[in-house]
Amino acid sequence: MARPRTPLLSRERIVAAALQLIDAEGLDALSTRRLATELSVSGPSLYNHFATKDELLDAVVDTVIGEVDLSMFGSVATGIAAEGDAAGEAAAGGRETPWPDALRDWARSYRAALAAHPNIVPVLAQGPGRRPNALRLADAVFGHLVDAGWPRGQATRIGALMRYFVTGSALASFAAGFPADAEVYDAADYPHLGEAHRLAGHRGTVDEGAFDTGLEALLDGLALRFERLAERP
Repeated sequence: MARPRTPLLSRERIVAAALQLIDAEGLDALSTRRLATELSVSGPSLYNHFATKDELLDAVVDTVIGEVDLSMFGSVATGIAAEGDAAGEAAAGGRETPWPDALRDWARSYRAALAAHPNIVPVLAQGPGRRPNALRLADAVFGHLVDAGWPRGQATRIGALMRYFVTGSALASFAAGFPADAEVYDAADYPHLGEAHRLAGHRGTVDEGAFDTGLEALLDGLALRFERLAERP
């Protein structure tokens, strides 16, 4: 039997093509017809794998979330193997990672994944829903904070705070929002923006620096709150 000219469809292949299309052209470019064309298949064949566009988008978002490193949360994220298992012992050791360091490393990995796929962020920001990778992420963050001594209610709020901060930072570039035309910034109207036309040319430095500054400020504030919790009778 001759091989088919087009590779057989799979959920993974459809998701990869959808993500590539969204990355290149944005969310509005994704449609059943366009995706079928990109895959060289008939539109109805996609419904054998995804009943709706929303179901497909959920899978695309969860694929992006799957790129986020959770190893800093150790056994909370990976599960503890049987006693005596070397992998299990290594995972259990992850519980000793101080929560500020774990949050810092996770937030940077999270932002890097979103920055690589900025067009999907508006869908991702809606919450984990039924997405397995997103739920594992939420479970890992919450579990690590509770294990570190945070009350469950506060751990929930910290997880929400971090998600707001990371997704917000990935929605758009602050620096790129300033026109590179120096004439826009008339000194009579904007006396402090004489160098603003240079911001777009330093997008990486400005945006990354802003994220790191905000992240450290958040962690410093949370550390103070944690100390107060420890001082309570």
